[in-house]
Amino acid sequence: MKGYVLTVEKTVPAPPEVVFDILTDVSRHHLIDGSGMLRGAKVATPQRLVLGSTFGMGMKMLVNYSTLNRVVEFEDNRRIAWKTGPTGFMGKLMGGRVWRYELAPVDGGTLVTESWDITPDPQRVLLKLGDIWSGKTRRDMERTLERLSVLVAGQGASDSPDRT
Repeated sequence: MKGYVLTVEKTVPAPPEVVFDILTDVSRHHLIDGSGMLRGAKVATPQRLVLGSTFGMGMKMLVNYSTLNRVVEFEDNRRIAWKTGPTGFMGKLMGGRVWRYELAPVDGGTLVTESWDITPDPQRVLLKLGDIWSGKTRRDMERTLERLSVLVAGQGASDSPDRT
């Protein structure tokens, strides 16, 4: 982790457009989630994410809960990022993690860089210490990119790859 940003990358066997279609389709995020926490999109999520889109996700970590996310970066077929957590006063107390995906065409497919940016999160010091100790977020991100690779390769595009 450099500063408050953790980054992993992997080359996946598909062009950026195919990868971006998955990342902008909230209904497919559970297919690539490497954490095992994602339960699916909440009702009334946009068909395709764009800059400023908001969407809810059902989650589970010991107990069920929901997140609210807002797309804060968007460059078609190149970059998408969403920030978790509430806005306004509550946003100053909790949330603020940014999940970012950057795509670059390379021989054999697309280099996908996933980042977990906790710089704007009020709890960033605790989050960083906990993650350095456990390594869970890095492991989950690596699993996410592996699942994305399997999905875009057409091996189970309609089914969830095994969770390990």
